[in-house]
Amino acid sequence: MARKRRNQTKTKTISISVSLRDRGQTTQDFAVGIGIFLLATAFVFSYMPSLLTPFSSSVDSGQTAQADRIAATIVDNLSEDPDRPNHLNASAFEEQYGDADEGTDFAAALGLRVANGVPIDKANVSIETLNQSEDRSARRIDDFTGGDPYSDQSAASAGRIVTIDHPDCDPACRLVVRVWNT
Repeated sequence: MARKRRNQTKTKTISISVSLRDRGQTTQDFAVGIGIFLLATAFVFSYMPSLLTPFSSSVDSGQTAQADRIAATIVDNLSEDPDRPNHLNASAFEEQYGDADEGTDFAAALGLRVANGVPIDKANVSIETLNQSEDRSARRIDDFTGGDPYSDQSAASAGRIVTIDHPDCDPACRLVVRVWNT
């Protein structure tokens, strides 16, 4: 018996190796990749401050400038003695700001915006002690507070170190002006 041989052919796998210098990345690929990375990094850093700021911050630079202008005006108007700068006349302060309640008279005295007889901005003027109390916060002097009631809402504030004839203001006090929108 004759054996018949089958034609057995095996397929061989061909592999091609590529050297490091022929890998296919060009200078343009590198530049595009670095450009995208830098744009993504710049976007993240420009977006981060908006993540960290409070969501209810309604104070703008105009209100801050307005509070600073009001504080400077009060100090200029109530300082009578050129030898004692920033020394406020206590009775004049009480007449102009201490007895003033919220409304158009107080807004007109401070130069706040008024539309149809209704103040657009609210303001509070107070004199606080420099000495801290047990709770580590400044204490308002009730005799020298006027304007709209302030209850720790978001407001622009400005302050001046002043002297006034009052036993709690030894050696000095702080004039604090707060302005906020209605």
